[in-house]
Amino acid sequence: MTGPTDDKSPQRRWMSPDFLTELFSNPLDPGYADAAARRAREGPPRGWRQGTRRTAAVLVAGLIGLLFAVAYRQTVADEPRRSQARADLVSQIKARQEATENLRSQADRLRDEVARERDAALGGDQAAQRRDVEAATGLRRVTGDGLVVRLTDSAEAAEGDDASDLGRIFDRDLQLVTNALWASGAEAIAINDQRLTATSTIRKAGGAILVDFRPVTSPYEIRVIGDRDLEDKFQDSAAAALMRKVADAEHIGFDTHREDDLNLPAATEPQLNYATRPTPASATPTPGGTSPKPSGGG
Repeated sequence: MTGPTDDKSPQRRWMSPDFLTELFSNPLDPGYADAAARRAREGPPRGWRQGTRRTAAVLVAGLIGLLFAVAYRQTVADEPRRSQARADLVSQIKARQEATENLRSQADRLRDEVARERDAALGGDQAAQRRDVEAATGLRRVTGDGLVVRLTDSAEAAEGDDASDLGRIFDRDLQLVTNALWASGAEAIAINDQRLTATSTIRKAGGAILVDFRPVTSPYEIRVIGDRDLEDKFQDSAAAALMRKVADAEHIGFDTHREDDLNLPAATEPQLNYATRPTPASATPTPGGTSPKPSGGG
């Protein structure tokens, strides 16, 4: 039981039932309202406060302009060095390419001399048989009538960003076309004077297409030696139909025409590896405790 309430005792604070109504009716802090009223009564700030703001804005704008000027001056100063470095690199690349072509021509001449000496030493039948085998495997220069397939990047891809893949010829496109040509009866194929053999590779490395580790660029000219009906068989293939659709969609170049007296170079002689019988000392025991059987030599 409680006693009478003393008027001087501290009163308990109760939240007004209209608190939420007041909150939603006047959401703005009273300080903002006072500042707005003072601005309406006295006008915009004048004197040292306005001058300070203007000075700060001018300093910031000047600092940004100074940074842009320094960056531009540094870029202009570095441009001659970058241009010179690029020119030196381009000249080195051209010199190495020229040296490589000279060595390749020298290797071809020496190979022809060795082939003539070998044919003279072997005699008629054996020399003819060896020439046929080398021509079939791509290790001898061949001449004959055939077909030329030309693939080119679109004009937009040639002038656009290197990172864009639209309108570009891929390594898989060259693989598709060459496989279809082999299936259509091709006897010898070369891509931009790179002769294909049974061990040739067409793959992409970075932004370049490599044929047997040698870069090729657009336009890609695939020269093929084969029978008279080679072009008709290739045009009827699924690969040719697909390339025609891609050419219409992405504006790449794809055309074929017959050509007489094609001259295809010989491929680089492959580095052959032969299996040998391992010696007992080099035999490695298996985890089960038995040694692997030696492979047959060849």
